[in-house]
Amino acid sequence: MTALSDRVGRFTARMQPGAGGLLAWWGRSLAAWLPARWRAALGFGRDRLLLGEDDDALQLRLESGDGVRDLGRLPLLGGLGFENDPLTSVLHSTIADLPRWLVLPAAAGLRRRLTLPAAAAERLRDVVSFEIDRQTPFTADAVAFDARILGRRASDGQLDVELVAVPRASLQPRLDALGPLAATLSGIELADSAGTPLGVNLLPLAQRRQRADPWQLWNWALVAFALIALGIGLWQVLANRRAAADAFKASVDARTPDAQRAAAQLRRLVDAVEGQNFLDQSRSGRPSAIEIMDELSHRLPDSTYLEKLAIENDKLLLIGLSSEASSLVDRLDDSKLWRAVALTGALQPDPRTNRDRFTLTADLAIAAPPAPQKSSSPQEAADAGNAAAR
Repeated sequence: MTALSDRVGRFTARMQPGAGGLLAWWGRSLAAWLPARWRAALGFGRDRLLLGEDDDALQLRLESGDGVRDLGRLPLLGGLGFENDPLTSVLHSTIADLPRWLVLPAAAGLRRRLTLPAAAAERLRDVVSFEIDRQTPFTADAVAFDARILGRRASDGQLDVELVAVPRASLQPRLDALGPLAATLSGIELADSAGTPLGVNLLPLAQRRQRADPWQLWNWALVAFALIALGIGLWQVLANRRAAADAFKASVDARTPDAQRAAAQLRRLVDAVEGQNFLDQSRSGRPSAIEIMDELSHRLPDSTYLEKLAIENDKLLLIGLSSEASSLVDRLDDSKLWRAVALTGALQPDPRTNRDRFTLTADLAIAAPPAPQKSSSPQEAADAGNAAAR
């Protein structure tokens, strides 16, 4: 777990382009595209009020995106006995409310260049505190210090860092000369030889005055409003989907009885068509009664007449009188409409007609019907039903 934390720390340190970190750099880069007034209103502006000593006077300068310009000079306030903020009465409120920084001359501090590992960027101030004893004639407790990253080496990724330190013995009189303004400072800067601030903050973290964001309440209100609006929007989308699902279900339920009746009618139609097809196929495989009677009329001799002709399932029954009854089996045996012709019982002479009474049976020659085929679709079933009806 410790090794994982170290790797994450090193990765974070590589991503930081400076002491402010990636997110701060990204926010400042986006804010740079906004107009100056918008940046100030949203809290992204870099405007600040610079305080500096100049010949026993307090020099006031305004640093903004357009550069640095002089505002005026005031006497040092250390011994004048002010209890309230004296700048609120001489400066406009928009300027008096800006972060206040004390700018020290270049001769007031020491600057040393260091080379540190890339992982040191995560806690740069703590790391350079151990270098103060070696790089300056002072201890860490005797100086106000800070560090800034000058660049990163492409070869090994190490950082070029500058240590800036000011002895507390020389810093405290300057703070005393500010009087009540010392408690309002957001930071202490050190200028270079040209008078340009270096971009460090020598003031300890505990003594830095945090500027209250006037838009913080509005920002939280907007965030809460956005979350509520998002929740309402998602709920409305869900409600719309539920309403659409309910409407669809109601439509389906309303059409279900009609669909069920149509399906039942279609099933009955398909069954009727299939039954009719089966009957037609069955009939096509067996001889009809007309065909049987016609065949008998051609094969029976003129001296023979029938008392009974019956067709039951696949059986043919003949009962009659004939003077040639013994030869009837041979006459009927080779027909294609029946087979297995045989006399049932003995011939019985009839004295009234001088003929013999006979009873013949035969099996009808029935061809096996093909397997019934179901209609492949409701439309075909309907067409077949119409054909059967015709």
